[in-house]
Order: sequence, then structure tokens, then C-alpha cells
Amino acid sequence: MPELPEVEITRRGLLPHARHRRIIGIVIRQPRLRWPIPGNLATLAHNQRILQLDRRGKYLLLQLERGTIIIHLGMSGSLRILENSEPAGLHDHIDIVLDNGSCIRLRDPRRFGAVLWSEPNEIHGLLANLGIEPLTDEFDGEYLFRATRTRRNSIKAFLMDSRHIVGIGNIYANESLFHAGIHPGLIADKLSLRRSAALAQAIRETLNRSIAAGGSSLRDFTGSDGNPGYFQQHYFVYGRATQPCLRCGNPVRLQRQNQRSTFYCPHCQKK
Repeated sequence: MPELPEVEITRRGLLPHARHRRIIGIVIRQPRLRWPIPGNLATLAHNQRILQLDRRGKYLLLQLERGTIIIHLGMSGSLRILENSEPAGLHDHIDIVLDNGSCIRLRDPRRFGAVLWSEPNEIHGLLANLGIEPLTDEFDGEYLFRATRTRRNSIKAFLMDSRHIVGIGNIYANESLFHAGIHPGLIADKLSLRRSAALAQAIRETLNRSIAAGGSSLRDFTGSDGNPGYFQQHYFVYGRATQPCLRCGNPVRLQRQNQRSTFYCPHCQKK
């Protein structure tokens, strides 16, 4: 599913085309996504200017003059800027029509995405308990060290818990732990300050590399320009079970951890 890098790439792609444009209509073809689209969304957003496009974790936020449209891409969703006259496809469920003849179109084959509304000065329930953003200055080794002191689950499970850190999905947790040399089964409160610093840096660098590469194209992700990302071509461990580790040559191993596939090199990653 689209993770932090993919949502950030979408945000950056939409930004120059959507910011400062006025919404003149919303076309809802399929109101039943992961949660029902508010029936009065078109009325709420009508004639409002898009002041900014922000991201919180995996959520894209269209900040309007009097409220916010919250969009989640689900498992396979994508947002594109298109001419409003472009015919809609089978899975094109919603158009946010802009005043320059274009629209922001949500395509979501699996219908696990969401388009919701938040009133001014309201913290929506989906955003209320989200943790720190890993690409901000506040996220560093000291933060990671403090946050793990009372956590007895694995470090990989900790990284993927959005109540602590947002946007680190399975791919990026696997890759970050490899680059930090940390075994995914390490109990979180055993993480030293030194290794916390290495892991925070690895997370930041892994996410930034993925953004630069256009994200991952797993589960049909494409950016706002319609092009797939190619970060999957640079995986060091994810999806490479039994293949030689690119660092030491020993076989990459696969195990199930919290019902998710975990890829690691037992030679390069230590508890």
C-alpha cells in the first residue's frame, strides 16, 4: 500500500497544480470507500480555495479556507491531475473539480481509500493519535531512545506502530533496520543510544531515497504523473529471501513477525 514516501510524492506532484486553485465542484461516482464519503462534501468545499497541501503520516490534507479534505490512498489508490473532460474509468471514484478546467481524480480499484472532511480547528479522529513525523528535525536518535525505554515488543513492530512514528511501513522498516545493522527481533527497550542514532539516520535516509526514486510500485502505486516508482530496484533485503546479501554475500532470511514478512541478514544485523 502507499506509504509515507508515496503519499509525499503525490503531495509534491499535486502541489503546483492545485494550490491556490478554487474548488468549483466535487463529482462522487462511488460514495462507499473504506468509510462513506460525506454526502454534503461538495457543499462544504464549494468555492473554497486550496490554501495548501499537507501530509500527516499517510494522509494527504487539502487545507481549504474553511476546513480540510482528508484523503487516504488505501491499498492501491492514486491521485492524478487531469483535464476535467477526461472520461472517467471504472475505478475513478471521485473528482475534485478546479476552476482552471482540471480536476484531482481519485482512482481506487480496491476501495480501501478514504475521502473525509474536517472542520476548521478540528483534529480529526484519524489524525489525533499519530506519532512523530520521521522526516522532521524533532525525530532523531535521542527521541527514538526515549520512546523505546518502556517498549517490550520488537523494534520492527515499534517502528511500524503509527502511534510512535508515522509512515514506516513494512518495506521501509525492513530496509531501515538493515542499513542500521539492527536485527528486527531486537526488543525495543534494549536499543542503545548509539544504535538509536544509527537507526534514526537510516530511517531518514531510506525514506528520502525512496522519495527521490519515486516510491515503490508495489500494489500498483503510481505518482500523480501516472508513472510508477522504482525504489524496489534498490531493496537490500525486502523481497530477497535466500538471495545473497548485497553487503556480505550470506543468504537473506525470511520470517513471519506480527503476521508480516520480515527480511534480514543474520550476519549484518545483530540483536
